[in-house]
Amino acid sequence: MEPKTNSDDAPAVAERLLRDLFGLDNYRGSQENVIAAALAGRDTVVLMPTGGGKSLCYQIPALVRDGVGLVISPLIALMHDQVRALQELGIAAEYLNSTLAPAAQQAVIDQLLAGTLKLLYIAPERLIQPATQELLRGLPVSVIAIDEAHCVSQWGHDFRRDYLELNRLATLLPGVPRMALTATATPLMREDIAERLELNFPEFFVSGFDRPNIRYMVQAKTDARRQLLVFLGNHRNEAGIVYCLARKKTESIAEWLRAQGFHALPYHAGLSAETRAEHQRRFDNDDAVIIVATIAFGMGIDKPDVRFVAHLDLPKSIESYYQETGRAGRDGEPADAWMIYGLQDVVRLRQMLDSSDAEEQYKRHEAQKLDALLGWCEITECRRRPLLRYFGDERIDVCGNCDNCSAPPATWDGTEAARKLLSAAYRTGQYFGAAHIVDVLTGKSTEKTRNNNHDQLSVFGLGSDIDAKVWRSVVRQLIVLDFLKADPARFGGLVLTEQCRPLLRGEITLLLREDSKEPVLRRKPSRTKSGVSDADRDLWDALRECRKDLANKHDVPPYVIFHDATLMQMMEYRPANSDAMLGINGVGPSKLDRYGEAFLEVIRHAKPVA
Repeated sequence: MEPKTNSDDAPAVAERLLRDLFGLDNYRGSQENVIAAALAGRDTVVLMPTGGGKSLCYQIPALVRDGVGLVISPLIALMHDQVRALQELGIAAEYLNSTLAPAAQQAVIDQLLAGTLKLLYIAPERLIQPATQELLRGLPVSVIAIDEAHCVSQWGHDFRRDYLELNRLATLLPGVPRMALTATATPLMREDIAERLELNFPEFFVSGFDRPNIRYMVQAKTDARRQLLVFLGNHRNEAGIVYCLARKKTESIAEWLRAQGFHALPYHAGLSAETRAEHQRRFDNDDAVIIVATIAFGMGIDKPDVRFVAHLDLPKSIESYYQETGRAGRDGEPADAWMIYGLQDVVRLRQMLDSSDAEEQYKRHEAQKLDALLGWCEITECRRRPLLRYFGDERIDVCGNCDNCSAPPATWDGTEAARKLLSAAYRTGQYFGAAHIVDVLTGKSTEKTRNNNHDQLSVFGLGSDIDAKVWRSVVRQLIVLDFLKADPARFGGLVLTEQCRPLLRGEITLLLREDSKEPVLRRKPSRTKSGVSDADRDLWDALRECRKDLANKHDVPPYVIFHDATLMQMMEYRPANSDAMLGINGVGPSKLDRYGEAFLEVIRHAKPVA
């Protein structure tokens, strides 16, 4: 791949690369605008949902501009996969990390010094080493991509201290456009990312957070194994991820699933590096593997045909939940996000938070995020709307693709209870958290209620006819419905929002969730199943087998060769020659040269369609 030089026709060069190298007909979402900003030398913050095409946003500018593009990634496995995929396209890409022997590292450095590399993937801890910085200082660098940029935010769900050092890039490589990319960041986190990385007047590109192909389902935890088995009845012979909070639980659940006839493997930080790598490889390369994992199996999962993500325990926050469920359905086909939760999950997570060495402000913030997730679990409306609203993405219509839309839960008229709670929060000064407000409502005499004379208020004991557990649920639901917010500046005190005015005036009726019920498990069929007729089945299987053989030969996951969607088009249109094959989305000249003839041969030998 010859390096491209800077020029006024850079956007046209970028479009040719999109079409001729990557085999894509059009940009998706905000990709074109992000690439244009990078080509113009501007810093950016890029938020795109998982599977939204973030990689192209920095890969194309790196190929168009002079010099080498730096991609900072915290994940060694992801570096390896992306570099291999780029090399399969004929792009000069390498990575520098601790897995390389000294001789291999020197070979990469020699390529850098010779100016033959177009993309270099590097871990943040390696980048902050003085020797690495000295090496880069003398090189022409085209663009800097900081992947998984939420790791830099103190408010993020995966904060990493190595990322705090990346602000040095502003002075180390002045004038080089920097791009911070993530799939998950609230408005607060976006500003924090830009500030901590010291980006220069960055442009913010926020794509919609909606993943319409993912169906969200939540239920109370009663018999976890039985519930999981019922859910997996819709996912026999499909790839998926089951998340658990504890390491031992991942191993016991994986063993139990194997006994039920599933191909299940555990994954957690306590396993050896070799075991983790082998289980990751089998998940990427084999069909229908279920990984049972802690959050150690996280960022950088590129497998497109993950058909479900299941949570047997409650995650820490909505950010964590969204990030983890986003690993399903990257190919755009229907996928399920299923979760069960119970009080024991909440107790365990709060104990972990309370026993941590974190600062009190951080602990309060994390506790509020946990409450927001709990409230979301208990809502009665469409799940997608408040989930997207949490990230500042407003959605007006209901989705029709979640458990609450398919089977609305039992509700109770919580209008009067909500007004009592809002009144109690207001009359106590909007400086107290949920526990104290509930104590006031239930008439519980505590040192805090007495010292603040809250036992003298008219609202004291006004809600004694309702159990404290129900009141806590009311608080969580009012927060997620945006009638209340927990203000970090007031140490988590509950503050009324503008939206609560119609409720307080009695102008609206508020229905609250009464209890959880098992969700309807019906889902849209996957196109890879419903789209293959009996007449096409043999060709479909032969194309997949060809892809599998090529993947083994090149030591890459099958999806690096071609995605299922590309094989579906081959099956549907049956191209007869190279020119026709180039018309298939996902097939560019490079992949045509490498793999085209093998797939054309499979198509030639297929039975003609009657």
